[in-house]
Amino acid sequence: MKMVLVIVAIVLVFIVAGVLLFFYFTGKPMYEPGMVGRGEGLRGSIVPPPQSGDPSFWKVENDIQLYHFAEGSGENVLIVHGGPGYPIRNPWAGLKPLAGNYKSNYYDQRGCGKSTRPIDTFSSHNFYANTKVLDKTLGLGAQIADIERIRQILGDEKLVLVGHSFGGFLASLYAAEFPARVKALVLVAPADLLVMPSKEGDLFDQVGNLLPANLKNDYADFRKRYFDFSHIFTKNEADLVALNSEFPKYYGAALRARNLTPPAGRGVSENGGWMVYAMYMSMGKRHDYRQALKSVKAPVLVVHGDLDLQPEKADRLYAECFPNSSLEVVKGAGHFMYDEQPQAFSEIVDRFLKGLR
Repeated sequence: MKMVLVIVAIVLVFIVAGVLLFFYFTGKPMYEPGMVGRGEGLRGSIVPPPQSGDPSFWKVENDIQLYHFAEGSGENVLIVHGGPGYPIRNPWAGLKPLAGNYKSNYYDQRGCGKSTRPIDTFSSHNFYANTKVLDKTLGLGAQIADIERIRQILGDEKLVLVGHSFGGFLASLYAAEFPARVKALVLVAPADLLVMPSKEGDLFDQVGNLLPANLKNDYADFRKRYFDFSHIFTKNEADLVALNSEFPKYYGAALRARNLTPPAGRGVSENGGWMVYAMYMSMGKRHDYRQALKSVKAPVLVVHGDLDLQPEKADRLYAECFPNSSLEVVKGAGHFMYDEQPQAFSEIVDRFLKGLR
């Protein structure tokens, strides 16, 4: 009997320790600005391997390829998509008028779209070890390093970066890591993630507040399943792609409540799976990245849509953190202002880019 009690006690200790480790490691960010520049936490060299094979793919590591396409000609502009995990399939209407002077390069971040998805399942039951692998393979550091590798592949000394939503957050962190490699930043409705937790409430809260009564229970169930990190490593890539594909239903309903048209859908297989959760693991529940942006001297344009679910205060925070920045508001536009008000968006961006010459 005593032996049984001892065994039970040992098991309980391991369970409690596991729970404590889970909350500790999901609370503390695994990524801190400066890590990529120092080469920390990366699974491969910051220098890309030789390019070969299909020209529609950039080879950023020996086993990682990023799908890309471009529109226009002239100076390179790199478009960093949002989500996380929602790649761009069609050139932005708001950048088409600039096609005579700029080549807009769109790419699928690693772990989503047509780019390499390096993880399917985890065989280990070690939560922390799996988290480390996930972060190193698909997390913030890996995505930021890819931007630097793309810069080298393009052959540009400095990049003009246009980041949308979560992509604006990524582009900002890249600039903090490699300020000497940034010519200019255009941040389109950059995600309210510089400081977590946000005083304004996160996107999931903002969506929930706008949903009609008949969707609220379903949405609560979705959020419970979506944020069930305790069972995350029992799932595979397809499970997580399917789970991530549920959110646009609720986001679209919230947009319609604000008389906005949801963006055109894409196939479920386009969404990210593990890469989305890698981002969450990288950020943790608590961080403050504001100070890191103050070292960026390049000009920064922040663009906000006045009908966006994300409040202007969130976008204005980015403008306040960068020492050489300005903020423009697009009237009658939401989160996807480049397609909702393309002419106004184009004029704002064109004016900003012309000022760089």
